[in-house]
Amino acid sequence: MGVCKEATVEDAISRPCRRRRYRTRMLNAVEESLNRVRDNISGDKEDVSLWRRGSGFKSSFSTSETWKIMRGDRVKYDWTRGVWFTQATPKFAFMVWLANLNRLSTMERVIHWNLGADDECVLWIMESSYTSSWSEIMQLAAEGCNMDRKRLLCFRYAFHIAVYGIWRERNRVRHGEKLMPITVLKKVTDKGVRNKLSVMRAKRVKGMEDALQLWFGTRV
Repeated sequence: MGVCKEATVEDAISRPCRRRRYRTRMLNAVEESLNRVRDNISGDKEDVSLWRRGSGFKSSFSTSETWKIMRGDRVKYDWTRGVWFTQATPKFAFMVWLANLNRLSTMERVIHWNLGADDECVLWIMESSYTSSWSEIMQLAAEGCNMDRKRLLCFRYAFHIAVYGIWRERNRVRHGEKLMPITVLKKVTDKGVRNKLSVMRAKRVKGMEDALQLWFGTRV
């Protein structure tokens, strides 16, 4: 091809322009690519930087589109709306996210790592009174089922704190600490919701001015 191995693309396209054909298909493909680049060069215009976007190369940069291109396409799940929502606390949301993906380190999973581990359940909070299904709770958290904005936030946040609290309690007992009474766990959950709504009221979050009063009404 008449191009040294250390040559740049600029060196390759600036060599004497003569259309060539080679016996090797790969060399012909390289030659055609160089010719296309050479044909697109305009001497009276300056080079510009372009950013790859979903609709092609653009002069403006988009963080969200760049992130999507780097990650690739992923399946979208409706239940994520009940996990990642405005005003959610990251550590609570992360725990619910792991729970819904069945990625928590339950004893059923731990027993596969350590055959000598004690797999007896250390929590009996729900007992026979638990009748709601996880899928129905996640659907309710995601879709709201005709709940207004304030009520949906209270439900989602209380759900997040409850999941986080139960998992934290499970870990405490698993590591030898005493089980927290269910009444105390309820108070911790209630206090967590009240603290969040109080902060939102102090920050004057639009549409959430009387959310704390709504929560108090549900506790009667």
